[in-house]
Amino acid sequence: MTRPIVILTALLIPYFVQAETKDTAMYIQSTAFQHQAEIPSPYTCDGANLSPPINWSPIPAASKSLVLIVDDPDAPDPAAPKLTWVHWVLYNLPVHSTGLAEAVKVLPTGTGQGLNDWKKTGYSGPCPPIGRHRYVHKLYALDIELPASSGTPTKAELEQAMQGHILAKAELIGTYQKQK
Repeated sequence: MTRPIVILTALLIPYFVQAETKDTAMYIQSTAFQHQAEIPSPYTCDGANLSPPINWSPIPAASKSLVLIVDDPDAPDPAAPKLTWVHWVLYNLPVHSTGLAEAVKVLPTGTGQGLNDWKKTGYSGPCPPIGRHRYVHKLYALDIELPASSGTPTKAELEQAMQGHILAKAELIGTYQKQK
């Protein structure tokens, strides 16, 4: 009985991408931009470099924590990408959380921050050197809570710790090209 409601609800939400999971239709969305659309300037280096508002739901019942990774697979040049540039790494987001506010300053209790590719914690917005890049916002539901001793892991370290523990994954992709 609840499955048609979830599907109907998903059809009514304009800015999301559903997860690939058997248990639920987890999604991630933003009120600032649609999936595959341009990220507005305030969330980039051309603007105030604010973190965008992000919401998600529903989280699989067996989840113990959430992970959010934002990266750019088109670096440095989308015509010849050579690496994936990491913009934001959050882990141990509580499963009862439903998102992050625009320009979030205080993260939910228990949330850890990993290092982005500027070797710092926190959000660093799109700032592509050339061309239009994609920015992939990936939300993972895990069946474990990562140890507090994880400190400030890199994306690679976090992904290694997540192996075998991912219950669901959802993605939201925005694009951006630097203003001239």
